[in-house]
Amino acid sequence: MLYLTKVAFGCDSLEFLTARIAARAEMGPVRLTTRYRPKRYEELIGGSLFWILKHKLVARSEILGFADSEDGRIDIMIGSEVIPVRPMPRRAHQGWRYLEADAAPPDWRPGDTEGDEMPAALAGELAAMGLL
Repeated sequence: MLYLTKVAFGCDSLEFLTARIAARAEMGPVRLTTRYRPKRYEELIGGSLFWILKHKLVARSEILGFADSEDGRIDIMIGSEVIPVRPMPRRAHQGWRYLEADAAPPDWRPGDTEGDEMPAALAGELAAMGLL
C-alpha cells in the first residue's frame, strides 16, 4: 500500500481541518486539486492521504480515487472522515509526497492501551523532538 502526505494549508488545529472537510463533504465528494496525476496513482486508491499540521502528521483521510477536472488539473477524491494518527514529525512541503506504508504512523484511537493517558498536544511535542 502507498500513501500521500499533504500540508493542511490554512488549518491551525485538527478540529479546524475536520470541520473544513466535513463542510466540503456537504457539497458532494471532497476533492483536492493538484497539477499532476501521481505516476503511482493506482497504488494509492484505497490508501490514505496523511495531513501535515504544524510539522507533524496528525490525521489521515481515505483516498477514493482520481478524476480529471475541467481545467486540465487532477482531483484527488478523499473520504469525509478524518482519522487522527499518532503524531509523527514531518517537514512541510508543497503539493503532495509519497509515503510508504512502513513509514506511516498508526491510528490514534481513544482507549488505546499504549499512551492513552498522554494528552495529544504533549504527544505531538514529544514526537517533534523525536522522543515518541
